[in-house]
Amino acid sequence: MSAIGSTLRSKLRLSISSFLHHDLTRTPIFKHYISSSYSSSSSITSPLSFNHTTKTISDILYSQHPRHYHDGRPRGSLWRGKKMIGKEALFVILGIKRVKHDEQNLENFIKIHVSRLLKMDMVAVLNELERQEEVDLAVKMFWVIQKQDWYTPDVYLYKDLIISLSKSKKMEEAMKLWESMKKENLYPDSQTYTEVIRGFLRFGSPGDAMNIYEDMKQSPDPPEELPFRILLKGLLPHPLLRNKVKQDFEEIFPDQSIYDPPEEIFGLR
Repeated sequence: MSAIGSTLRSKLRLSISSFLHHDLTRTPIFKHYISSSYSSSSSITSPLSFNHTTKTISDILYSQHPRHYHDGRPRGSLWRGKKMIGKEALFVILGIKRVKHDEQNLENFIKIHVSRLLKMDMVAVLNELERQEEVDLAVKMFWVIQKQDWYTPDVYLYKDLIISLSKSKKMEEAMKLWESMKKENLYPDSQTYTEVIRGFLRFGSPGDAMNIYEDMKQSPDPPEELPFRILLKGLLPHPLLRNKVKQDFEEIFPDQSIYDPPEEIFGLR
């Protein structure tokens, strides 16, 4: 019985191997590969033997025809790695970047092409322009979004733009967004206050930085240390203003310490 079973198994393996050989040789790629395998080895006793040394089908396909085709993903800076930007949004991004130095053409392009975008495409364009640090174009995109019927006030849209403008020392544009945000009854968070205060200090406007500081003290959110410390460091050349902020800091954070540099740094000596 064991001999009969062994014979049946051998015949079954031979039949399957013959079937695979017949089917694969109908494909030119595999036919060429199999025939070359026969010619290179005279010890093969079966039409095609599959073992751990046999190449996979994908290996055979790629070795015969390397993939030179485009897989459809956008290349360069517009590929975000996680999701694909729609064709309409991609067209708008490239278009407004192309005409950004011509104000008249830019306004015409926005009027014709940007206004017809769907909600998700508009938001995608705004986010991508921010990612590419095209902050001026991102602000223009925001004003278009704000006029849409579906627009609802969103503090995070304001936050990203205001922070980007502050880091670029474009404080006038940042304040326009700041006032618009306040009109929509939105409150900045601690990070936004920090970057705006830092921006005014870099811009050389400690008085404006103090105005933002006074606004921060009226915020319904609990105060955080970072904006205080940024202001205390930036006001080193202005001891009177710094002492006022220092007193507030010591009242709000009694367990925290403040480093005071030597007096000559204040310009008193």
